[in-house]
Amino acid sequence: MHIFENTETAFRIKSNKELRKTAILFRLMSKPLMVRVSSWLAVVAPRLRIPVRWLVKPTIFSLFCGGETIEESIRVIEKLAENSVDTVLDYAAENQESEEQIQAVMEEIRRTMDLAAENRNVPFTVFKPTALAPARVLSEAGNSNRVSREAEKFAGNIRTLCRAAWERGIPVMIDAEECHYQHIIDKLAMEMMEKYNKEKAIVYNTLQMYRHDRLGFLKNCINESTGKKYYLGIKLVRGAYMDQERERAAKHGYPSPVYPDKQSTDNAFNSAMRICLDNIGTTRLFAGTHNEKSMLLLMELMKERNMDNSDPRVCVSQLYGMSDHISFNMASLSYNVAKYLPYGPVRFLMPYLLRRAEENKSVTGQAGRELQWVNTEIERRKKK
Repeated sequence: MHIFENTETAFRIKSNKELRKTAILFRLMSKPLMVRVSSWLAVVAPRLRIPVRWLVKPTIFSLFCGGETIEESIRVIEKLAENSVDTVLDYAAENQESEEQIQAVMEEIRRTMDLAAENRNVPFTVFKPTALAPARVLSEAGNSNRVSREAEKFAGNIRTLCRAAWERGIPVMIDAEECHYQHIIDKLAMEMMEKYNKEKAIVYNTLQMYRHDRLGFLKNCINESTGKKYYLGIKLVRGAYMDQERERAAKHGYPSPVYPDKQSTDNAFNSAMRICLDNIGTTRLFAGTHNEKSMLLLMELMKERNMDNSDPRVCVSQLYGMSDHISFNMASLSYNVAKYLPYGPVRFLMPYLLRRAEENKSVTGQAGRELQWVNTEIERRKKK
């Protein structure tokens, strides 16, 4: 049997009731009309002050999120840990506008770092740069060589959080954003790595491998970190803003920064894993993907290099609520697996939940695959 076909291991965390609920939700998400209606409701409801929390929290929110607070999320963290799966606790606020809101986000991220410092089941922390500055500030900074006072404040916020992670000895991953201001984040990430990654990888930068410039960028980062003698922390993902990137490129008349097809992205992701493992002496790899072929390749590449499954220099990750057949089966073989667990007020999580619904729609999409695995386990349990 193929490693990922073991649904007993994949879904042992779920009761029969939870499994049936999961099947219903993925079935609904596989219907494009349902996703469109939900997206419309998510936009309209806040404007009309229609309460949707009562509907969202026990359904799609509970499937993909840990809770509204750290305290609520602890239960999920412990449940995952019982099955040898760690957690990346992600306060999923984004697109904050006021200084008061941004400082509140900063404080909450520091709270996740405090938890990680105390809880060995939370080995990484993370933050999203768009939660640390108004969107217009990032856009202006991306389109100009002039550094505004607000852009400096944004850079200061990133430096503050990286220092907080270093003080606690806890790795922090800086999420990737859209291309037109990602270079600002890249620059800050490298600056922070040079400062804080002398003894171990504290700061990780995220590379979206659907961008055709990222393999070259990765090689340059390896050369720079090797020359300056610090550890390079790399989180690999395929990417989250493909439609926006293509639309913006068309609107402003420049070549699209993303690959034209999925196969090219897959090839780039797999090549990046190889490059990281070839430089594993000074590079630390966090591979975030729901792609079975990439995870099988990673296992093969580690074996070729005589690396233990549990080698602490490599961690793999999937989003909570998705690809459990990868996460729990790899964890059962002692690979370092960490589920990305978003938490926060329901209203904060709506953009995140809509992205999950969008990527899951259509029977041939992610929801169809998830539903297939869930149904297989439901049938297996019936035969017991």
